[in-house]
Amino acid sequence: MKKIYFIISILLMNIIISNAQKINTDFLPNLLATKPEQFKELLDSPEKYRLQILYTQIDRDKNNRPKFTSYGYRINNTEYFYPASTVKFPASALALEKINNLNIKGLTKETTMMTGAEYERHTPVSKDSTSENGLPSVAHYIKKILMVSDNDAFNRLYEFLGQDGFNDALHKKGYENTRIFHRLQVGMNKEQNRRTNPIKFVSGKEIIYQQPMVISEKNYSSETPIGIGKGYMQGDSVVNTPFDFKDRNFYPLLDQQAVLKSIIFPEAVEAKKRFNLKDEDYQFLYKYMSQMPTESTYPNYHLTEFYPTYCKFMLYGSGKNDVPNPNIRIFNKVGDAYGFLLDNAYIVDFEKGIEFMVSAVLLCNKDEIFNDDKYDYDTIGFPFMKNLGQLIYNHELTRTRKYKPDLSKFKIVYDK
Repeated sequence: MKKIYFIISILLMNIIISNAQKINTDFLPNLLATKPEQFKELLDSPEKYRLQILYTQIDRDKNNRPKFTSYGYRINNTEYFYPASTVKFPASALALEKINNLNIKGLTKETTMMTGAEYERHTPVSKDSTSENGLPSVAHYIKKILMVSDNDAFNRLYEFLGQDGFNDALHKKGYENTRIFHRLQVGMNKEQNRRTNPIKFVSGKEIIYQQPMVISEKNYSSETPIGIGKGYMQGDSVVNTPFDFKDRNFYPLLDQQAVLKSIIFPEAVEAKKRFNLKDEDYQFLYKYMSQMPTESTYPNYHLTEFYPTYCKFMLYGSGKNDVPNPNIRIFNKVGDAYGFLLDNAYIVDFEKGIEFMVSAVLLCNKDEIFNDDKYDYDTIGFPFMKNLGQLIYNHELTRTRKYKPDLSKFKIVYDK
């Protein structure tokens, strides 16, 4: 009986989400079914792969104002997936917003940011050899986040925002299902993540702004366990119980695309959901969301590791030898960890006059064992992302648009 009530509650939740967001749930299954050689295995067991897709068509009116039509596949705000590096995108926008909200003379995204250390496992930062002037800044951290998904850069913005500041800002904007409360890759515990490093912004010897170590008193963990899979590696042994994600970040797909929409189309979303950003901030984000690492001077990325389509899963997967279409730009943020693979993208073809948003997540972990470094990104995940992006792009080529979009604000000169 409890199982029946649970299923009914999930169905009701999906109906509520679909109605609130006006999401069509029929179109994508039919579109995916046209390519059984690419998608049948996933469509046969979507629960196993925790597959979710959100595709949004964009049509402009005669004044170039966008209208959105969204199509979903298994969109569910209650089904957990680990968001991995996709959390770095709201961190970037919120760091710019915090600087604007502070409104202190001399404090900009380019101001030198010095990070201290006052608690166990905290590490200081006073220089950055990859920046043009050799010094760290919010701007340079965002560049590294958006071009190559740098983990340390995210951690420094997390420390600037503070655990409560990060979450409170998102929740006030209406992204209430999101919780982002730990650094990435460094393996800190809850108490260490509650405490964010002291920070100073300086110009020469002058302190422009400083904040002490901030301690969060809130608990952002799930109230109940979130067990996934059959087991996990602990040392050299397998623990045969589901891996518990209750102490991990969560950033549902609806919130992910809503944040993307609020950055790409701030004029088209309600004021509550917008970030307090200047025009130059938006252009800054657009540039580094879409810039290829091979187009960057600072940092200077090596081609062998950071190929042109790096972190552009939609359309290209992990194609190290793919030659990017010069007419297409992808404004996105990806993630991959614990077998979960994600992309949250706005894709533009300037020549064809095409634009659309697509966000997707799937779990690539056939053996259902976590922390064994045996994930199926190359055989399942990347091919899926590439095929999905190309399927939707090809569908977009067939769509009739009454008015061709003016996409000039997304045409950017890429340097440094």
